[in-house]
Formats: sequence, structure tokens, C-alpha cells
Amino acid sequence: MNKINWLLISLALWPALAAAQSNYPARSVRVIVPSAPGGGTDISARILAPQLSQLLGQQFVVENRAGAGTMIGGEAVARAAPDGYTLLMGISTLAINPAMYKKVPYDALKDFAPISQAVSLSNVLVVHPSLPAKSVKEFVALVKPRPGQVNFASAGVGTSPHLSMELFLVMTGLKMLHVPYKGSGPGVTDLIAGHVPAMMPNMLSAQPHIKSGRLRALGVTGAKRAPGAEDIPTIAEAGVPGYESVQWYGLLAPAGTPRDIITRLHGATVKALQHPEVRQRLLNDGAEPVGSSPEEFAAYLRSETAKWAKVIQAAGIKPE
Repeated sequence: MNKINWLLISLALWPALAAAQSNYPARSVRVIVPSAPGGGTDISARILAPQLSQLLGQQFVVENRAGAGTMIGGEAVARAAPDGYTLLMGISTLAINPAMYKKVPYDALKDFAPISQAVSLSNVLVVHPSLPAKSVKEFVALVKPRPGQVNFASAGVGTSPHLSMELFLVMTGLKMLHVPYKGSGPGVTDLIAGHVPAMMPNMLSAQPHIKSGRLRALGVTGAKRAPGAEDIPTIAEAGVPGYESVQWYGLLAPAGTPRDIITRLHGATVKALQHPEVRQRLLNDGAEPVGSSPEEFAAYLRSETAKWAKVIQAAGIKPE
């Protein structure tokens, strides 16, 4: 078929395609969470989904696709039809994985259309209450004479909780044994049960257990104290000057998704994050709503990718 015929067919189909886009969404939308239930990505998606459903008139259904350092869920969205009906609640690993793995099944900077960064939050160094350390300095003093003998849990190899701890170990000169889990939720569960003594989960995963006394918080990883947890010092002010590591989540669609669909999703996401109940719930659990533009989120993703490549190199972590 020659180019003229293709052009005629495209022109004939254009009114139907335009109508389909203007009616978006005409059916339910899947929001893929690339990690296990109970983690910060999952919590954020489930806080946002009901508001998006209300604002756009169709159900936004959260679906967990955990595994392979969040790459299984990411690949599912990268390969999905670019029609706005399959979205990704992206996580910091989008920027981390290119330096962590020799083979990533998608290009985070090319295979996704950013919609909006939704949340920014600190991780937090927490320990089981049985551990005799009540501050960052006491934790360092406890672990330093026991190189490789004290375990720490993470949400998986290359996740923000993992690399936040690796950065902490580099800056304090500690040596600990890494125990990766398939998401923050399972790791926190084993931490509460006493199977592992320490972890750096995100605030959304940890805050309810800190408030209940089932976990003891020693310090947050951000440059400033977390909202809703102002009594917990930053790790920098608690004894590791210059330390900083934050985690983020944001909505993305497959590359090639029509701009008007991205615009509609962005507008609804910003409104959802501004909803008083959503905003207060996130702040209460130590997370900050963001609501950036697609362009701002794309630029942030590029800067985060460059930043974590340097951190991984400095920590001496070899790509798997």
C-alpha cells in the first residue's frame, strides 16, 4: 500500500480516533503497581485511585505486578497499548535500574509518557524495639564492631530502601548483610516479627507501625524532617552530616499516548492530590503531595537517573 493510500485511511479514521480520545475514559483504567501490596507505591496508588475514579467517571483499578526489581510491572506498561487504559505508578527504581542491571526491558526515558510526580517522601531508618539502639549514633556504635553480622531488610535489590541503606553504610563505614524482600510490605512484616533487626522503608509503609510502637524510628533520610513525624530527626542531623535520600512515586503512561489523554490525566491527578482528605492522609503518614507537570516530571526523572548512577558507582555496586 502506497503512502497516499495510508494518508487517505488515516484521514478517514481521524474523526473516530478524535472522538474516542475526547470521550476518554470510556471504560475502566488499570494502574499497575510494580511492587507488592502494602508498600508506599501501593498505598499511594490506592489513595489516588478512588479520587481519579470520581473525577473521570470510570473505575481506576490498582493491580500489583511485583518482581524483578519492579521491572515486571514496568515492562507490562511499557508494552501496553498507548491508549490511556494502562498506567504505571512509577517508583524511584525507574531511575535506579539502568545502573543496577545490565539488561532492563524498557528505556525509562523513552518508553513512558510522564503524567505527574504524585508523591515525594523520605525513607526512615527503623529497628525492631528489641534492638538496643535508640539513636543513629547508638545504631552505628552497635553495628560497627560486628561487620557483616547485623542484617538489614529492603524492598528488593536496587530499590530506594536498599540504596538509601547502602549510602548510609558508605558514609558511616558500616558493613551489614542485605536481605532483599519482594517489596516494602513483606520486609516491614518480617521486621515487626523480629526476623530482621533493621530497615529503611518509606514513611508511608513505616509510619503506622512507628506510631503504634511496633517499630522504633532513628532518623529520616530526607534533608528535612518528614511531615507528620517532626519528632524524628533527619539522619544528617542525627550524626551523619550531608546524608540525604528521598523516594518518589508518579503516574506514567506508555510512550505515544495522545497528548490530550495525558493532559486530562494530569489535570485529574493534580486535583486528586489537592483534595483535602488525600492531602491530609499523605501528610499524616510523612509523604508530601507534588502534582508536577508532565514536563517537570520528565526532567526530574532524567536528573534522578543521573544522580543514582553516580551513587551506585560510588557504593561499588556492580550491575547484575
